[in-house]
Amino acid sequence: MTESIAPPTAKTETRTTRDLAKVAVSGWLGTAMEFMDFQLYSLAAAIVFNKIFFPDVSPVIGLIAAMATYGVGYVARLVGAVYFGRMGDRIGRKKVLFITIALMGASTTLIGVLPTYAMVGIWAPILLVALRLIQGFGAGAEIAGATVMLAEYAPARRRGLISSLVCLGTNSGTLAASALWAILVAVLSEDQLLTWGWRLPFLASFLLMIFAVWIRRSLKESPVFEQREDVVDGVALAKRDLTAEANTSAVNEAKHTTQPTSTIEAALHQRKGKSFLIALGLRFGQAGNSGLIQTFLIGYLATVLLMNKSVGTTAIMIGSIIGFATIPLIGILGDRFGRRPLYIILSSATAVFAIPMMLMVTSGNPTLVTIAVVAGLNLGVLSLFSMESVTMAEFFGARTRFTQLALAKEIGGILATAIGPILAATLTAVTGHWWPLAAMLIGYSLITLVSAAVGPEVRGRDLVRLEDAA
Repeated sequence: MTESIAPPTAKTETRTTRDLAKVAVSGWLGTAMEFMDFQLYSLAAAIVFNKIFFPDVSPVIGLIAAMATYGVGYVARLVGAVYFGRMGDRIGRKKVLFITIALMGASTTLIGVLPTYAMVGIWAPILLVALRLIQGFGAGAEIAGATVMLAEYAPARRRGLISSLVCLGTNSGTLAASALWAILVAVLSEDQLLTWGWRLPFLASFLLMIFAVWIRRSLKESPVFEQREDVVDGVALAKRDLTAEANTSAVNEAKHTTQPTSTIEAALHQRKGKSFLIALGLRFGQAGNSGLIQTFLIGYLATVLLMNKSVGTTAIMIGSIIGFATIPLIGILGDRFGRRPLYIILSSATAVFAIPMMLMVTSGNPTLVTIAVVAGLNLGVLSLFSMESVTMAEFFGARTRFTQLALAKEIGGILATAIGPILAATLTAVTGHWWPLAAMLIGYSLITLVSAAVGPEVRGRDLVRLEDAA
């Protein structure tokens, strides 16, 4: 097959379906590695790290310290989003994606060879925190970069479907990490797990990193980046050079028309911020619902409702497996009917389902609980994630797409995913009832609903344009 993916120009060579397939596999592997790395660490922090790296404190303090090292990764993600986002907008998507996958993979693998507290004392947790910072620094731009690359490679008519592969990568990584730890816990004794078994998942990630790095070395640059009017010899012009270019263009066009229409000039004079705020609102629904359903609700089932721990985790695994069908289906529907209608329908349906879902969850019936969690996960999290992967890329102009998309994802994630479960735990403890959780699900969904309602329809938008959609 040699179907053209991007229209050839003087600045861009033709992309084939083979090139698109490489980008798709690369995006899938990168996001799978990102979510596998973080899930590996989060499970290790909950199961063994408090005993391996913080043994001289009480179990409770050790767990808090282990979770704190998990949290520093999110701080580093925001820094990475800014640093690599700007780099990706300036020198290209391909180079940044190669760096981020190498940083994530190397830091995760090195966690598997870290000395324990018993070996080197306080240096053990210090080294652990350092590797978490490096891991988060790379991860902060990985999913944004993969999203941008896939969206900019894909034919406009199939952009939603192809961009949804990023979401499938998150499912793959989470399931792989959970399966690895489930096998270790089932097969190894506690002593074996604490002495050497915990290292195996981190060392195994090295194989995935090698394959992902090999794939990314052979990628061609995004055709959209190469076609940008502000890119000269593979590097984006600085703002002062861009202004001079716009002035020259305006003078030349003024000789033939009374209204200059330079796309560079349009991008320079565009009012900034509106598209970013809309994208942040769209992110709130997906990220907030994810934190409540995938994180808080599982703990709520076990600690408050006193249900078997396997009920919640099994429901999440079933929902994730079903998500392999839900995610591409939503991508196809978005390509067919548009981004805005799908967002409005999905966020409205999630808000309406919030109270029935909590009634099913608090019924105590494992079957109803499973149905509620599976439906909530696919409707309010995975479906919105599928839409987010293409819509946010289409919202931003090519000159700042990588940076704005990365920041919207990370800021939205920190505000909604990190703070949401803490707020939910506080409110449910104070009230002794489930209604705050339902109210938060409704609130997050309404934020996304309003954002979709005020935002423009961006399906099929020309991604080479330098200005934002709103």
